[in-house]
Amino acid sequence: MHRVVKISKGLDIKLKGAPAAEMTSVGAAKLYALMPADFTRVTPKVVVKPEDTVKAGDALFVDKNAPELRFVSPVSGKVVAVNRGERRRVLSVVVESDGKFESVECKAKDVLSLSAEDVKADLLKAGLFAFLRQRPYDVIANPADAPRGIFVSTFDSKPLAVDFEVALKGNEEDFQTGLDALSRIAPVHLGISAEQKATALNVAKNVKTTAFKGPHPAGNVGVQINRVAPVNKGEIVWTIGAEEVIFIGRLFNKGKVDFTRTVALVGSEVKNPSYSKVVLGAQLTTLLDGRLSNEYELRIIDGNVLTGKKTTADGFLGAFSNEVTVIPEVMGGDEMFGWIAPRFSMFSTSRSYFSWLCPKREYTIDARIKGGERHMIMSNEYDKVFPMDIYPEYLLKAIITGNIDKMEELGIYEVAPEDFALCEFVDSSKLELQRIVREGLDKLRAEMC
Repeated sequence: MHRVVKISKGLDIKLKGAPAAEMTSVGAAKLYALMPADFTRVTPKVVVKPEDTVKAGDALFVDKNAPELRFVSPVSGKVVAVNRGERRRVLSVVVESDGKFESVECKAKDVLSLSAEDVKADLLKAGLFAFLRQRPYDVIANPADAPRGIFVSTFDSKPLAVDFEVALKGNEEDFQTGLDALSRIAPVHLGISAEQKATALNVAKNVKTTAFKGPHPAGNVGVQINRVAPVNKGEIVWTIGAEEVIFIGRLFNKGKVDFTRTVALVGSEVKNPSYSKVVLGAQLTTLLDGRLSNEYELRIIDGNVLTGKKTTADGFLGAFSNEVTVIPEVMGGDEMFGWIAPRFSMFSTSRSYFSWLCPKREYTIDARIKGGERHMIMSNEYDKVFPMDIYPEYLLKAIITGNIDKMEELGIYEVAPEDFALCEFVDSSKLELQRIVREGLDKLRAEMC
């Protein structure tokens, strides 16, 4: 039996539009893009130009500060654009697929016979090392580091989240091989849900498995690290998504770079929410075509409602995204009596509305903030939904005031912006807490590194 960790603090937000456990076939996209902004801390140096021919696994850009860290094309085809913004900042590198999905030449290998350096070298060459992130700072991992451990969370507790067991089906062997490969680098900690029944998760080899039970954010890898082995100053741990572990397994089992992932199209404004097989970086047009409601102006989100980013119907699937969420931008207009109305159909974390009498009800929530920013942090508001052994209010105040010593004392080395997403949701002051945490991490890293 695995150790079971119960999370008591948190909040499950029940939204309409959860995906059915079925696959919907969608056509292959014509355009694919890799966006440097998805890879935190990386300073991109583009190594291709328009009209260049590439295969899946060929580098599109590298990190200027660590040229061995390659960011590769997800498909074979022709580079059609290198889009830049202000001060020539690279926004995206776009590839037009030739429909062949050819990969660079790789060799299938027995990972258990490889050394840590061999595994790192293969991951770097194939562009898969780019999916490893590190704590502290929540940035792309440095290949030169020796992490204390590698943490993998196999479930997502966010609203409308993907069920990894759907993605795992048929990929069990690749998932285990991916874990084996990571275990050659450092001890692997696997976080599973107490409700997950898949054999590949419950009897995974070469890992230390811990089961978690409770409301969101129980599925956040940061919460799992905090409960299993907290990060102290001077220590480094790496994290990686569960589907990215499958990418690694495919590389060593099949000898090819294959970025096909299971993506959920979800949200109250989606007709028949379900899963589809989509290649990383795909343009969203084919996934969304004919599947959206026309009742409201829509907010299309690359990712989930708590941590995703706003995009458009002709935008591209982010490198770390396994869902696309569609909700109303605005429902209705001005409301009679405003917040004083009883509101049986509106979600609230307090008992301001009578909706608390229906705890199992699913809600349609639009993208409005419903209030202006107030420059204050409300006492004890975050503690109810923040399960880590950290004082979130005091940490945020230390970040805002730039007090690095206090930031260190209060546990900033353990956190990432996503750990504060739920605090941001319940915050009556409407502060952008994830942005504040990101800026704090960047400032600390610049000071310490």
